[in-house]
Amino acid sequence: MSKTETGSKSGKDAVLGFLDDAINSLRHAQKHHRMARISAGALENARKGLDDQSAPAPAEPPMKETAIAPSQEIITPPAVPLGSTLEEIRETLGDCTRCKLHSTRNKIVFGAGNPHAELMFIGEAPGADEDAQGIPFVGRAGKLLTKMIEAMGVTRDDVFIANIIKCRPPGNRDPEKDEVTACKPFLLAQIEAIKPKVICTLGNPSTKSILNTTTGIFKMRGRFHDFDGTPVMPTFHPAFLLRSPNYKKEAWEDLQAVMAKLNWPLPETRKK
Repeated sequence: MSKTETGSKSGKDAVLGFLDDAINSLRHAQKHHRMARISAGALENARKGLDDQSAPAPAEPPMKETAIAPSQEIITPPAVPLGSTLEEIRETLGDCTRCKLHSTRNKIVFGAGNPHAELMFIGEAPGADEDAQGIPFVGRAGKLLTKMIEAMGVTRDDVFIANIIKCRPPGNRDPEKDEVTACKPFLLAQIEAIKPKVICTLGNPSTKSILNTTTGIFKMRGRFHDFDGTPVMPTFHPAFLLRSPNYKKEAWEDLQAVMAKLNWPLPETRKK
């Protein structure tokens, strides 16, 4: 301890001692009812203030560490060479692990049909049956889609069927943004390879994704929209039609408009 610090401490002790004596004298005077020009309480407050200056300042509480949540994984859209054939796109896709769906899927559902189809159907995502077989639209909704296609006078082999994403989301939940980001480039490459004359989107998710819109299917269906020069007809998803069969008439009207756009003959049994 330096001399300055020692001297400062000794002087302070002397003042504290003086205040203690003064406080005792005032207490004695008050006890015997003598008059005092200053109260003992005032001196006690003064002494306390002086004594507190010698006490070390309370340590500041340590800064609370704030847990930083790990940032969500940012998925960069994969590069798929333009001009690729369907076979080359499938090869580029490989045993895809670009998003978290690879850990729960059974099979990749790439798409199926005519590689030079005039009409391409695009749904949302594979379901349980599609995940098991690796083929799009093979469950109950798929069987209804097959009937819809056949009502147009063609077969599944004449069109091409795909989905926005190629792996089944757990529990058939809606695809999440990062999953669409990782998978959609492969669908766009398929469209580029097939060059369909018309695209038919099935349901809300595929319509919103392809047309980059937030408008619902009820307002979008029934008229053509443009996707890079290709006419797009949104219509109801077959799964919705299974739950709400009263909308089948509107869906058939949408398909008739597609047939007219493609100059396909309207089946005689459906003209009425």
